[in-house]
Amino acid sequence: MPGVTYEDAPLLADLMPWSVAPPRIGRAWPAAPDPGSLRARWDAFVKADGAGREALLEPTRARTLRTAVGRLPGQSAGTERLLRASGPCPEPVRVLRAPFDEQWLIPDHRLIDAARPELWRVADAHQVFAVENPDDPALPLLATSFLPLPRSGRVRPLHRRPGGTEPNLAPGLLEHLAALLGAPVEPRDVLAWALATAGAGLAVPLTRDPEEWAEGLALGHRLLWLLRRDGERPRLPGGRRPYVRAPLPARPRTLVYDREEEALFLDEGRISPVPPEAWDFETGGVRVLEQWFTARTAEAAPGTLAAIRPAAWPQTWTSELLELITVLALLAELRPLRARLTVRHPVTATDLRTAGVLPAPDTARRPASVLTEPEEGPEGQLALI
Repeated sequence: MPGVTYEDAPLLADLMPWSVAPPRIGRAWPAAPDPGSLRARWDAFVKADGAGREALLEPTRARTLRTAVGRLPGQSAGTERLLRASGPCPEPVRVLRAPFDEQWLIPDHRLIDAARPELWRVADAHQVFAVENPDDPALPLLATSFLPLPRSGRVRPLHRRPGGTEPNLAPGLLEHLAALLGAPVEPRDVLAWALATAGAGLAVPLTRDPEEWAEGLALGHRLLWLLRRDGERPRLPGGRRPYVRAPLPARPRTLVYDREEEALFLDEGRISPVPPEAWDFETGGVRVLEQWFTARTAEAAPGTLAAIRPAAWPQTWTSELLELITVLALLAELRPLRARLTVRHPVTATDLRTAGVLPAPDTARRPASVLTEPEEGPEGQLALI
């Protein structure tokens, strides 16, 4: 990145000290691209008995029909052992299953090998999760409003408490930057700046120059808006917006891109225009649109709960695909701006140590004590935290 130096730049791990290992489900079926399939899978699971229910669960060392765990914070799933589970499916919640792939999850602690309850305690409408994306040097940091389930890389909530309170930032960082820049600095500004500037190893070259800060902040906030997709929906200019030109089939099997026509074909269904930049957009060496399509069409093993899926392609998937094409095209436009961003007046890690901002205290690297209401433990007992 010309003009940006990562020498002695502070690391994201120092600027946002509290991080959590990614949640790990341990089985495929509690997550799906549509909530209806999850309800049908749960119904099939609770209707099965004995060995049939155990096989459907796909038990692991962490989760069996007899595992006793508490309820996930803020959720309503039962806490009796799965051997006796009955009733309706816990209401599915939206999650980021993979980069740029928003899906649904049954929020039941008994089905998830490592749910990371500390993340659930701070997940609300005010939260933003920074997600390390170490396999993609072009976009090493992502952000989402939904609970993220990355395959690798740690999760760093922007706030340590619900309600958007107590930023997960090195104590004194906001005040120090505000004094250098001569203007207030908000927690979301620091995350936006990190999205715009983070490099290899998630080094984040800060600046003391107001003009450099304003340029990077504008780029970072646009990246944050596109990654979160909450609020006003992103749109390409007229004439470039993708539309369905030929109806998509009930069960598409193939995804093919015609570069000359800028058209995306789902079997005989056609979407255009689709910019080449959207089709070519990769993360971790995988084409995003292909990965998204495969997650919705790949066959699961017969007889498993994961094999329960929509009988026909839902209209909501078409809407999500059109928006994903739009987001990828707009993100591709920002990559050259990110590459040209310059930081000629850095605030180094040494500067932050001299100012007493770094190192962050050990307490900042641990979760805050958050218990706004009693949490139910195994078999309906009160959880002690």
